[in-house]
Amino acid sequence: MSTTSRLERQRLGGKAHTRVIDRSALDHATRLIHRVCCLAGEPDLIDEVRTDNGAIRSAIKQRDTPALFDWLVAMLSYQGISDQVAHDYMDQHGRVTWQAIERDLANNPSCPKLQSYWQFHGCRYHKTSRTCAEPDHITDCPLPTHPLRNGRLNQTAYSLYLFIRDITDNDLVGWIETQLTSAAAPADHGRHARMRHALLDPLRHVYGVSDKVLSMALSVLLLAAARKMKSWAGVGAGMIAIDTLVHNFLVRTGILRRFNADHLYGPACYRPNGCADIIEAVAEQIDASQFNPRFPKTFPRFVQHGIWRYCADNGLDVCNGNRINDDARCDNLYCQVRPVCDRVALRSNVKRLGRVIS
Repeated sequence: MSTTSRLERQRLGGKAHTRVIDRSALDHATRLIHRVCCLAGEPDLIDEVRTDNGAIRSAIKQRDTPALFDWLVAMLSYQGISDQVAHDYMDQHGRVTWQAIERDLANNPSCPKLQSYWQFHGCRYHKTSRTCAEPDHITDCPLPTHPLRNGRLNQTAYSLYLFIRDITDNDLVGWIETQLTSAAAPADHGRHARMRHALLDPLRHVYGVSDKVLSMALSVLLLAAARKMKSWAGVGAGMIAIDTLVHNFLVRTGILRRFNADHLYGPACYRPNGCADIIEAVAEQIDASQFNPRFPKTFPRFVQHGIWRYCADNGLDVCNGNRINDDARCDNLYCQVRPVCDRVALRSNVKRLGRVIS
């Protein structure tokens, strides 16, 4: 191992996770991303989350599981398509609710997949072809009756409902508290990571849930809780949502290449030494309290959100495919991180990785 590298071992979800950190790559990434946070970081991020999600905070306080389900299943609908298209579709066609599914299942549908969370595995409902794994029961099945954007979302809604009913005993807030408490000891460096994975790992098995949207939804949920629920805020601060903007930023700037961590966008972003791991390592080097004294010193969600805001067209609109010809190195002379950016040509990098993987 290089003398510029070091190893860290953390306990994540009960498993030993080794993070390999190249010191020179980490210093470069920290210098570049710190500058991005200075330009695009949102110093009122937590206050905005709490202000925009007052209803969620009330639902947490009242332990209102149906209201939390309705909000979560809507959040999970923002997958695989633009936020605006997803929002407009739900406004036009409606949203699935806890009460609707509860009413459907109270009629004791014949399909064996709907008997429990564990039996629901392998439903395979497809909206266009109107097929599933139990074709003899589909005529009377309530799952297809909800006009969601695609069959995958119908399965996600029922899978999440059954998870909350059968795993959390209809008490999502109580389950979150139990999961966080069980992972909180010892109070060492890996405490928040263990607590984070105590929530993420079980929920990853809900059908159709991506790491990105799950992390984003849980971050909002935990940060929106009352200020006195400090453990919730501490774990929410560590939830990192990697979308294509954030991933492509790490490619274009050369950060992934310097870490020898090049990969295609997708599940690899959340694997060891992927995008989320790198952002978490950088966040440990950036004291977020300099942006807001009420922030935790280590605030990965703030760092990730700053990168996203630097790139997004409804943010600073600097580092994205609308501004950069990705067939070549970025030629934006006005980008304020240009002096420390490696300006990797995104498209050639994707083609190279595609050839390697195939």
